[in-house]
Amino acid sequence: MKNRPRRVGFAPEGGPILMVSGVIVVIAVIISLAFGEEGRLLWLPALAVVWFFLVAQFFRDPERFPPMGEKLIISPADGKVISIGEAVESPLDPIGVRISIFMSPINVHVNRSPVNGVITSFEHRAGKFLGAFKPEASRENEQTIIQMSTAHGAIAFKQISGFLARRIVFHPKPGDKLVAGDRVGMIRFGSRVDIFFPKSVKIKVQLGQMVTAGETIIGEFV
Repeated sequence: MKNRPRRVGFAPEGGPILMVSGVIVVIAVIISLAFGEEGRLLWLPALAVVWFFLVAQFFRDPERFPPMGEKLIISPADGKVISIGEAVESPLDPIGVRISIFMSPINVHVNRSPVNGVITSFEHRAGKFLGAFKPEASRENEQTIIQMSTAHGAIAFKQISGFLARRIVFHPKPGDKLVAGDRVGMIRFGSRVDIFFPKSVKIKVQLGQMVTAGETIIGEFV
């Protein structure tokens, strides 16, 4: 799987921002040529180009190759595992296990379905914009809560805003069938994803591990 070539595109959610950033680069170049005597305004297009590449880097959407297995639970996000433990205010009943994944601004921010299953519920909650790495962010920050049913049990996950994140996007609707690794949305500019599942699930990751959305196995139904 790792030796297969990867196609790297851009998330459609970033289309308008990329277009505006490209226009800013063009305007900066024109201003520099028209009014910048002896290269005095070269910093302006240089700054615009740096901004454009930062935006492009954030909205990149590389192809992913999900592992095969009906019982597998795949990471819904790129980032670092910052918490593994008993769920706090779990959407599931009974309370199970929660794995928290912190997504820094340099990570890919496209979120993917962690399992083969059906969306049973979706909820958006308004809230604060605390640092996503803080434990209380799972309860207090703005978030979406998605529950899914599978042939082996129920899972749930949250898209949680962060200090810089102000926009959570989730496309599927209740009743939609998803395959593990399917794109479901993204969170803009740094955030966190929590995933919840029963205690019977065998955990496959460790605290501090870096995970890849749509590829890293984080658990397996027993």
